[in-house]
Amino acid sequence: MSKGNEGSKGKGSGRRDGKSAGASKNNDRRNDQSFDNKGGASSRSKDSNDRPTTRGGKNQVVGTSRSGNPVTKKEYIDRKKSESFTKRKTDKAGTRLNKYIANSGLCSRRDADIYIKAGSVSVNGKPVIEMGYQVMPGDEVRFDDRPIQATKKEYFILNKPKGFNSPRKGEGSTRTVLDLMENASPNSLHFVGRLGRTSLGVMLFTSDLELANKLNNPKQKLRKIYQVALDRSFKHEDLMKLRNGILLDREEVEIKEINYVENGKNNEVGIEIHSGKDNIVQRVFESVGYEIKVLDRVVLGGLTKKDLPRGHYRRLTDQEVINLKMIR
Repeated sequence: MSKGNEGSKGKGSGRRDGKSAGASKNNDRRNDQSFDNKGGASSRSKDSNDRPTTRGGKNQVVGTSRSGNPVTKKEYIDRKKSESFTKRKTDKAGTRLNKYIANSGLCSRRDADIYIKAGSVSVNGKPVIEMGYQVMPGDEVRFDDRPIQATKKEYFILNKPKGFNSPRKGEGSTRTVLDLMENASPNSLHFVGRLGRTSLGVMLFTSDLELANKLNNPKQKLRKIYQVALDRSFKHEDLMKLRNGILLDREEVEIKEINYVENGKNNEVGIEIHSGKDNIVQRVFESVGYEIKVLDRVVLGGLTKKDLPRGHYRRLTDQEVINLKMIR
């Protein structure tokens, strides 16, 4: 019995050993095939590990590059990780182009996207139509070939009191209209519609230098309405003379409208004039023999001083800014 058991045990062990030995031989053959005659790894083995495949795994082909080469899953993931890291760095340092344009006060972000798609925007001299483009510090952004800045431009209206001068560039003066606006904004403000020390009324202040220069141009036909108090009663015949237009310095001055102030005195007159020349209203009345005692501008380019106390200012509404920029 014990002998038979030993024989059975040996036979079973032999089968297991035989199977093990066979597997070992097969492994040896595979190992032999995986090495060349010099003992190095075969190139076929290397190629099979790195070659793109249509089966699953990191070498699965998921697309093609711009040059037409296959792109594996691993290459795609690595590229996305790199792009994500770069985007995070860019987002931190830069500003999206549509936001940059909107911050300039030119238009809304939605409208900025339309302009970008239309090719109206360039950065550092190159047109940009990419929606998510990031503007970096130091980049030059131009809209319709005009430079723009990211700082949102500001616009204010002031109801000027007496006693404050509107100095020209380089002209020194005490108590200027800029003193009244010193707390309005940390940015440099430029005024539109110069008024003398004794004059009153509407003035525009803005950090938008381009718009200020445009509206201050003497050739710009900016609508202005004044109420004046003269040194004596204003004769009807003189009113008709001015209504028909006059010549100053051999140039015709067009007076859009002139009339007595409603419910006012005989020496109180309202006049609408679009000329941008200095002291034009005073010169108009001097041409028919009158001196202005009080000059109060009540309208400037569509802006009025309604509900704005003397010496106070307010920020313009978005619609008021749009209206100003539409003036030609």
